Order: sequence, then C-alpha cells, then structure tokens
Amino acid sequence: MSWESIARRGIDLVVAAIGLLVLLVPMIVIGLLIRATSTGPALFRQERVGFGGRTFTMFKFRTMRTGTGDEMLRELIAAELRGEDTSSNGSFKLDHDPRVTNVGNFLRKTSLDELPQLINVMVGNMALVGPRPCLVWEARMFPAEFRPRFSVRPGLTGLWQVSGRSTMGTLEMLHLDLTYVRTRRLIGDLSILARTIPSMLRDHSAR
Repeated sequence: MSWESIARRGIDLVVAAIGLLVLLVPMIVIGLLIRATSTGPALFRQERVGFGGRTFTMFKFRTMRTGTGDEMLRELIAAELRGEDTSSNGSFKLDHDPRVTNVGNFLRKTSLDELPQLINVMVGNMALVGPRPCLVWEARMFPAEFRPRFSVRPGLTGLWQVSGRSTMGTLEMLHLDLTYVRTRRLIGDLSILARTIPSMLRDHSAR
C-alpha cells in the first residue's frame, strides 16, 4: 500500500468515527421520525456494487414506502445510457417520485438519508470519497468502458456530488467517475470533502 492509501484509510476511519459520535443523537431522532410517520424499518439495507465489482450491503435511512418497485428508475437510467435527454426543468432527478415519503423527501434534499453510510466507511466497503455506489442492475447496464470506476472503493461523496449532481445525467456521472479514478490524489479527495457541504447547501434536488 502507498502512503496515500494508508493516509486515506486513516482519514476515513477518523472522520467516520467522529461523525458517528457527533451525529448519534440526530440519527436516533431521524430514525424515530421515520418509524413514526411510515410503516417499515428506519434503516434501509440495499446491495450495491463496490471495489472490484464485489457487492456489499449499504445502509441508508429509509426514504420510500415499503413494498414499492424501481421500474421508473430503471427506465430513466436506461434512457440516459442511450443518450436520451431526460432532464426536466434542468434537473435529471426522478421527478415527483410517488414512492418517496414526506420525511424521505426532506432527508433526500438535505442528504441526511446518507448518514448511515458512515458505518460502511468504518467497515471499509466504502470510502469518504469515491464514485457513487451503484445498484447491481445499474452495474450490469453500464458500458464496459466504465469498468475502471470499480477499481476504487465507492464514496460517501465524490466529483459527481460536488459538480451539481441533479443537473447531470448518468453518462455524465460515469465520465466524472473515470476522471476521478484517473486523477485520484489525496489532496484531491480533501478538496472534494471541503466542497461537499457547500455543494449540499446549494443543491436540494438529490434523488
């Protein structure tokens, strides 16, 4: 392992541990609010594709009603990969998603639904910075040229998140992933971390 890899993992562990300690009470409150306003567990577990193409269980706060499918999202991603313009009012997010609860809508807009991924960072199947952890069926749909995105651990944040994620389609996101992998440096990761919170405050249309 290079010194950058060791330093990156050390930063991941320290920041994730501090984040979980500081945010423990707010995360408990969020969990209770989810349970009180909709049926189902507060924590959502989902298989994602990570380093080396291996799957892992990613944690998020549940933002959708239970028992819903993802057909609309699959159709949207497929259209974007075909190069179709799926934007609506300048945004590429799935507009007016009926599966999302009122509390879930707030959590998504503020990215608070992603806080449990700090657990994934602690365990080591995610990093603070990296490509977005994609769904298993998404990975199967991605063209072969984008396989290098799986040569690093997926991240809690990344180039896509700080570059106006709602204004970019899937292909643009994938090209940003390749740019990140090819130019990956510790100083770049620190820059992305520093830009993440200001970017979140500007962009309230995450999906």
